[in-house]
Amino acid sequence: MRGWSFPLGRWMGVDLRIHSFFLLLLGLSMISIGTVEVPVWRGIALWLLLLCAVLVREFARGLVAAYYGLQVRSVLLLPIGGLFSFANPDSTERAAAGSVQYTFALAGPMANFAVAGMLAALIAGSAPQVPLLAHPLVTPLHLMRSAAWLNVILGLLNFIPAYPLDAGRLLRNSLQRQRGAAPAARAASGIGQMIGLGAVLAGIALLVLHNNGSIPGAGLSPWLIMSGFFIFISGQLEDQGNMFQSVVDTVTMREVMLTEFSTMSPSDTLDDALFKAVHSLQDEFPVVRGPNLVGVVSRQSILEALRSEGNGYVQSIMSRGFQVAQPGDSLGAIIRRMSGGRMSLVPVAEDERIIGIVTLQNLMHSMALLAEQRRLKRQ
Repeated sequence: MRGWSFPLGRWMGVDLRIHSFFLLLLGLSMISIGTVEVPVWRGIALWLLLLCAVLVREFARGLVAAYYGLQVRSVLLLPIGGLFSFANPDSTERAAAGSVQYTFALAGPMANFAVAGMLAALIAGSAPQVPLLAHPLVTPLHLMRSAAWLNVILGLLNFIPAYPLDAGRLLRNSLQRQRGAAPAARAASGIGQMIGLGAVLAGIALLVLHNNGSIPGAGLSPWLIMSGFFIFISGQLEDQGNMFQSVVDTVTMREVMLTEFSTMSPSDTLDDALFKAVHSLQDEFPVVRGPNLVGVVSRQSILEALRSEGNGYVQSIMSRGFQVAQPGDSLGAIIRRMSGGRMSLVPVAEDERIIGIVTLQNLMHSMALLAEQRRLKRQ
């Protein structure tokens, strides 16, 4: 989903991104102003109010993460909420704990309900002539009232047991304790897709019945269709992610590691290290002292050190924070470590001796070849 998003900058150490699905909502807001003949800025303001409702929810969840000491790397904003990406594997594992998940699930909706209550009180006190329960509930004609109802709708929406909504996450965790991680993820994404499809069909049916004069409620139809669409797409993307995860979990490090690679010594000068980097396809190098791995260094850090400080030794710039994998370790587990800890190289060791390395760069090239190799073996 990250490939369909745009950066909004870095806030308090967290990368904030907005999904392109929000552009669909902007289009819906523009359509809504055409039906009531109001200025264009009101349609844009209505769209911004939904974005603010999502930000309120994610700010509350961010406070929960800070309370539990979880390090958040990025937040992806979707029209139905946000997706957190944690900065390290420890935070990811702790965030999946039952008590933390329940707190996360309640924090977002409660924050939206609190903001909706304050806005409703403000309207009742300053503009009692504005009917809070008039239909349509969300309209560019009454932006403050719409802001209150958008927060209510977003809060209620996340009580639907469809992933990635809050109740859907709780459902997945509950199923995981009974069936295991992979079956639970498949079941939760399947339920989410069914609920999303049901909401879309209900919205279409409501619109048709309203046009036939059977029942009122055309104002609710676009929101049902929109919410169902986002839930369905999110569930489908989650299902694709589960399929990819199930594949990589069957691949071991031995199958994809590079067995021919260059190493460096902590006593190498940076000039020598740069010469070795120039004549290698690697971006990062294990640093060994005898048979022992003592660090990892990248060609970028070598260049930066030479530019800023001149010649020195590899030992002064190498990273000592690394994880070593075993040949039989699952590639899926290593990918989670690499993405969570921002590592781009994992040494593979056997009997305390490095026998290979795995990098994000070589994975992109080797996974397709590995899949073809497995297919040929089955023939």
